[in-house]
Amino acid sequence: MAEKSGADILVDTLVEQGVEVIFGYPGGAVLPIYDAIFEHPKIRHILVRHEQAATHAAEGYARATGKPGVVLVTSGPGATNAVTGITDAFMDSIPMVVITGQVPTPLIGSDAFQEADTVGITRHCCKHNYLVKDPAKLGAVMHEAFFIATHGRPGPVVVDIPKDVQVAKGSPSAAPVSSHKSYRPKTSANTAEVDAALDLIAKADAPIFYTGGGIINSGPEASASLRRIAELTGAPVTSTLMGLGAFPATSPQWMGMLGMHGTYEANMAMNRADLVICLGARFDDRVTGRLDAFSPDSTKIHVDIDRSSINKTVAVDLPIVADVGDFLDALCARWEERKLEGRDLSEWWARIKGWRATECLAYPEHDKLIMPQRAIENLFKATRDHNPIITTEVGQHQMWAAQHFHFDDPNKWLTSGGLGTMGYGLPAAIGAQIAFPDALVIDIAGEASIQMNIQELATATQYRLPVKIFILNNEYMGMVRQWQELTYESRYSSSYSDALPDFVKLGEAYGWTGIRIDKPEELDSGIETMINTDGPVIVDCRVAKLANCFPMIPSGAAHTEMLLQADEVSGKMDDEAKALV
Repeated sequence: MAEKSGADILVDTLVEQGVEVIFGYPGGAVLPIYDAIFEHPKIRHILVRHEQAATHAAEGYARATGKPGVVLVTSGPGATNAVTGITDAFMDSIPMVVITGQVPTPLIGSDAFQEADTVGITRHCCKHNYLVKDPAKLGAVMHEAFFIATHGRPGPVVVDIPKDVQVAKGSPSAAPVSSHKSYRPKTSANTAEVDAALDLIAKADAPIFYTGGGIINSGPEASASLRRIAELTGAPVTSTLMGLGAFPATSPQWMGMLGMHGTYEANMAMNRADLVICLGARFDDRVTGRLDAFSPDSTKIHVDIDRSSINKTVAVDLPIVADVGDFLDALCARWEERKLEGRDLSEWWARIKGWRATECLAYPEHDKLIMPQRAIENLFKATRDHNPIITTEVGQHQMWAAQHFHFDDPNKWLTSGGLGTMGYGLPAAIGAQIAFPDALVIDIAGEASIQMNIQELATATQYRLPVKIFILNNEYMGMVRQWQELTYESRYSSSYSDALPDFVKLGEAYGWTGIRIDKPEELDSGIETMINTDGPVIVDCRVAKLANCFPMIPSGAAHTEMLLQADEVSGKMDDEAKALV
């Protein structure tokens, strides 16, 4: 077999892996790879405006499609700029392969121009990483990187390639690997484990399914199996922020999101349950609240493909290491094989009905101010027939979107969970729009978060992507302001943005259509104009500045200590409205 350059071997391997899109930004240390890409029309390269945006765009692409996202950046600052997105993907279990350039092998360790210890920097924020020093090994390493990124708990893998290795000749590697000599994640539960779980479910008087992003990562079949087992058992279902869409929000068994800004009924049901079936979630601190008060009287089942997540923060009674989709398939099959019947949960549902009666997501309306919750609700009503893909930035708007936008399908809700990365939403929307060019893709943003990667407006313009941005503009870093109000006696230290751009003019400068919504009566027409306008649109929706996101579990509190909307003083909205006159 004829020898090829390392760059050609790399790109050939990407083609073998079925890669269609790469998100990247060129630089000196990766020019041989970019030259090789130039000769491969099967791969489309998306030129972002910042390396962090490349990683978030790859995340958006991966989460919308289920395929691994691919990133290509140069050495030094190119790699370090990508670290935030790598960490974000690591925290949220997103499959991604990040290719970074490196200075030539003889210069490594000499503080050469644009040198950084990429392997050392990314060691603790990726699933695995490589420094490849031999072009003959490059193909095998790349196949292995894709295998690791997509098997077991998904995550990012970094491949650091010195420039001389990209130029040097080597023999192409063998076909893609279908296994790994040392990485062999357990994916299937045995029959005894499945039966043990069924026995606990069959005798529970107050069970609850606590579901997470692992179900979505497992694929659409896992979501279908979740719906089937919920139907068979009649038990309520709640979800983490990352799991929204795995179970339909239109189902009467849906409790809404749980955790810090979850619903009262979901959190109270979790607290009072006698059986918690945790599926593809990891008992994150945003979910559990105060650990010693978390679901104190329940038996706990935890199904997770990541062995290290089990018993890490919450001790469980039945740990099961398995792919949650495989487990749910087996659970449904064994339920029907054993001819089990759903337990009478009418008393449990009566208690849940009482908690639902609090209407915890209700909020005060105002005739002169656009309440942010109302903006999200109206956006949902106007777009539900389009089955949109929703991305978000991070902050109050993210939580309001999770509460008031409703999802019946997986892979439609793309947000930054574990790392909480401001600036995620716009590049993620670009990645999703690249994957589905005809879909309605909307980034629900805050005026602070959107500025973290605002330069990506140019990327959408260049590739003619009809991304929509819906900004809830309250002129504050809203979640910071809310915590300062509730915890620091309203001392708003550096949380007010008093030098905001004109988002309409800014959008127009980038070739976008800009829309401003100032008054409640303009809300619906503004949303309709956004939906019906071809090309990218940015909407500056001016909402109430001082609205807080409730319900809320204060930091370090228990589920039973939730703050509800009724606890908030609504008079401040009247004061704000008067100031507008």
